[in-house]
Amino acid sequence: MRIDAHHHLWDLSAVNYPWLMEKGVIRFFGDPSSIQRDYLLPEFRVDAEAQGVAASVHIQVGAADPWAEAQWVQSIAEQFQDWPLVQVAYCDLTADDLEEQLDRLQTLSSVRGVRQIIGRAPGEDAKTGTNALLHNPKFLSGLRQLGSRGLSFDLQLLPELMDQTADVLANAPDTQVALCHAGSPYDRTSSGLLKWAEALKSLSDLPQVYCKLSGLGMFDQNWNAKSVSPIFSACLSQFGADRCMFGSNFPVDSISSTYEEVVSRHFELTPSSLQDDVFRNTSKRFYRI
Repeated sequence: MRIDAHHHLWDLSAVNYPWLMEKGVIRFFGDPSSIQRDYLLPEFRVDAEAQGVAASVHIQVGAADPWAEAQWVQSIAEQFQDWPLVQVAYCDLTADDLEEQLDRLQTLSSVRGVRQIIGRAPGEDAKTGTNALLHNPKFLSGLRQLGSRGLSFDLQLLPELMDQTADVLANAPDTQVALCHAGSPYDRTSSGLLKWAEALKSLSDLPQVYCKLSGLGMFDQNWNAKSVSPIFSACLSQFGADRCMFGSNFPVDSISSTYEEVVSRHFELTPSSLQDDVFRNTSKRFYRI
């Protein structure tokens, strides 16, 4: 059995996603028009099961009402009990009512952790200002509270923020962290990848930080196994297979690739001796599947 440690689902009649439904807006990951429709578990399963995937982790994806999204994902997990589905929900770690928000989330049996995005892409971050989280002492306090509750944190950021983020995470050593999309190496030039790999060390040196090999098509829609080979090599070398896990980032990455292409490229780049960890063991342990 393989596990997909990073994907999304959405029912546009049940939950509102403002970013997704903006018409005619090209995002940093490409033109979203092909995914501006319902994307439900049965459709995901057709592609996933064909590639030997039999369980998955749903990641929050910018709902207008994050609690409504978390409840909806819980309902899907309960409806399809033959498909092990756990979720990473949204929560503002700087909120004054953080304890109440986390108490509520932990009433949902599928919740394993929280994601609050620090960095998406250079252009978008200039608008959202999410980088400011790193300067807020409430953010560190929130991270620590996650660890005390047995919840993990999904970390999405840009390479330029890795050193600063590592300083924050070092002060929350009991909170397990999953680095989304290999740390978003958006500059795919040789020099860009070198800078990314050097910055990555600040995170990989922290034993509680894990790495998702996911989202590799967001910054290069013409990606292939050869083009992302340096990313794989650096991640596997720095984190080790026991801290790396596969994620499809579907349906977002369906803009550039089929599910089969995503899996086959990841499989090609993962040495056979490491495949059990990357495609199952690490995510099973991290997300308690």
